[in-house]
Amino acid sequence: MELLEQLHFFSVLDGVAVGLLLVAWIGIGLIIENPPAKLPSTSHLVADYRRMWMVQMITREPRIFDAAVLDSLRQGTAFFGSACLIAIGGGLAAMSNTERLRGVAEDLTLDAPSIIWEVKILLALILITNAFLKFIWSNRLFGYCGVVMASVPNEIDAPETLPRALKAGELNIAAARAFNRGLRGIYFALGALGWLLGPIGLIVTTCVTVFILLRREFASASRLVLMEREE
Repeated sequence: MELLEQLHFFSVLDGVAVGLLLVAWIGIGLIIENPPAKLPSTSHLVADYRRMWMVQMITREPRIFDAAVLDSLRQGTAFFGSACLIAIGGGLAAMSNTERLRGVAEDLTLDAPSIIWEVKILLALILITNAFLKFIWSNRLFGYCGVVMASVPNEIDAPETLPRALKAGELNIAAARAFNRGLRGIYFALGALGWLLGPIGLIVTTCVTVFILLRREFASASRLVLMEREE
């Protein structure tokens, strides 16, 4: 009963703000991964280069360069996965220290019980946890890609050479997709912290997060470079 009494501190606007965050998180992923044909996203453009990479790998001797690039990609997933674990640990520690949460509320002159702050931190932790799982899966997919790359014969004319290279390309794209989903999870986890300032703060940070992601995927300098014609 006491828990229900404390939840009255959440307003309808809080529910709208959280709903907006979740819809934006899911919706922008669908837009980026399934862009209009006439307006491809940066991730979509890079996916084509990943396929070309695996085709070019067939004739590259030795393939040390390809292995080095793949290793750097795996290191990126491991780094962000470790960072997410640290963030999860810090968030859980903050939630367990209710006295400190009350102190923060008093400093901000906000009259709310500690459970309200715990719920707000929990939202960010859920997004970070999801990002962690995406990074772990991405790391594993890059590993699968490496195994398939290693199975590509050195003989260019071998019947299985091109099909295996194309399989490696699709695995590489799947790994990158999971990695990008993890990055978006971190973006929105940071945006979710705006809820600590209230529902209006969450709405503002959600809109800023969406703007940043859309700009980087559809209006960035790197996208212009990828769109340039090769003569």
